[in-house]
Amino acid sequence: MNTLDDKISIIDSISYDGVDFEIIAYNNLEGAQNVETAMGVFFANQVGLKMKQVRIKLNNSSVKTEAGALYYYKGNIQSKSNIGGVGGLFKKAVSGSITNESAIKPIYSGRGEILLEPSYKHYIIMELNNESIIVDKGMFYCCSEDITVKGVMQKNISSTLLGGEGLFQIELTGSGVVVLECSVPKSEIVECEISKGEELKVDGNFAIARSKGVNFSVTKSDKSLFGSAINGEGFLNTFIGEGKVWIAPTQPMYEKMRYGLPTNNNSMNNPTPRQRG
Repeated sequence: MNTLDDKISIIDSISYDGVDFEIIAYNNLEGAQNVETAMGVFFANQVGLKMKQVRIKLNNSSVKTEAGALYYYKGNIQSKSNIGGVGGLFKKAVSGSITNESAIKPIYSGRGEILLEPSYKHYIIMELNNESIIVDKGMFYCCSEDITVKGVMQKNISSTLLGGEGLFQIELTGSGVVVLECSVPKSEIVECEISKGEELKVDGNFAIARSKGVNFSVTKSDKSLFGSAINGEGFLNTFIGEGKVWIAPTQPMYEKMRYGLPTNNNSMNNPTPRQRG
């Protein structure tokens, strides 16, 4: 019988404080048992669509995951959940309900190997060094134990009503490693550095993360409402401050393909079902 390593490739990895985070991809799927599944497997293999998993190796260390993400583990590993009493549980439940995140983040400690749920989605590994980043709700997947995960409210009405991200996002703070679940691969994400006095303006909600020092709002594309109306751009997601913004320029195109919408330039300003929500 083959081992897992005979079937997979490691496409990204990082080690931090006794924890090895790995993104693994299955080279080929060979388990089709009917024509319908065989067709899906064939086309997935033809276009290079890989099933992926997050694999975590603990060496007398700890990791925190999204609830329900566990697939299986082996070794001498213990699990616990930091509830913080009845008040803490209520606060976490409220935060989870408005950010699409689970109320409780399980912590796994010890020595062994953890496999999280397989998926065709993409995963991004990021290392934080005593800093904070804000990401879209639903992106958090797992992290070093010392990273704090909490919901944060948008700072202005324009970003809430027009930004496409809702009222709350997720803030990740501390030193360690975070793994985010994303709709585009890491190779298609652009990291934009913003200096004091600069602005980054994006036509759509495909900025997936930003440093805490970067403020987000929605502004007119022109100095006047009339100018914004006639230049065809309308309102733009605007980022001001000092830090980084991570954008996924290809994300809107994948969404249009998914929903069967036109992908020409003239259709880019039409909202996708995700943007309408």
